Amino acid sequence: MTYNAASEAYKQAENIGLSEVSNPHEIIQTLFKELIKSMNLFELSLNSKDMLEAKSSSFAKSLTIIYSLQTSLDFEKGGEISNNLFKIYEYSRQQLINDLKTGSTDGVKNAIPIITEIADAWDQIGKEVK
Repeated sequence: MTYNAASEAYKQAENIGLSEVSNPHEIIQTLFKELIKSMNLFELSLNSKDMLEAKSSSFAKSLTIIYSLQTSLDFEKGGEISNNLFKIYEYSRQQLINDLKTGSTDGVKNAIPIITEIADAWDQIGKEVK
């Protein structure tokens, strides 16, 4: 992946429509939705020679979103929950990196259900807050 391609993938991940969302809870929901979509595309494209660009962009987008989720955690207010979420996000990040190196899809297959479970819980919280 060239620097320009990586830079463009980063910009796209940063602009996934968050400007249209004003509620912080909805921003995190959008990040989760986009992360799951990107992780699924990464898994699908990992061993496909026809999908090299999709693999690169979905990998970059996934890592950028995970980083965004990690940096949005409030460790002072969130305490143990924030620490645990950080560890889960870091685990997911490591699984993606490992799969990219090895060509295996085992890590992303393990990480997607965990992220999906957190996203579902976040959706539930949103319903209770409204």
